[in-house]
Amino acid sequence: MTIAPSPRRRTGALQNRRVRLALALGSGILALLCLGGIGLFVTLYDKATEIKRTAPDAVVDSFIRAYLVDRDENQVALYACKSGADFAEIAAFRADLIAREAKYSVTINVTSGKLVVATAGDQGTVQVELTRSIDDSEHLTDSWTFRVVDQDGWRVCSATKG
Repeated sequence: MTIAPSPRRRTGALQNRRVRLALALGSGILALLCLGGIGLFVTLYDKATEIKRTAPDAVVDSFIRAYLVDRDENQVALYACKSGADFAEIAAFRADLIAREAKYSVTINVTSGKLVVATAGDQGTVQVELTRSIDDSEHLTDSWTFRVVDQDGWRVCSATKG
């Protein structure tokens, strides 16, 4: 004699299976949404932090900020030529700024004026007036010429005074 399962027991097992299926589907959908959100975040972050080297004047402006204002060699490397760069004159200029700041216990601010671009193919120059000031009271302005080349985006290869 076989005992048949009660209809109540069969209904409970079916309901448990449906609940587990619904939980599994919900978890899967939630996981896909999270992965999609992470992918979207990474893409947007990459676009927002992308180094833009499409315009020579923008590259020179960023180089000046990195080299003379922030004095951040890691940032400078993003805008400098991959090889053959000559920054002797601007390095002497920056060393003089640092020495004067230390000697007189002041902060010397460097700002750039209008940038004038001249390009021919993948080479070019950007001329700019750099102004040094101390607490907006003293201003000294020098003309600088930055040589730029297009190496997978524009990069600064040299900076000369005059």
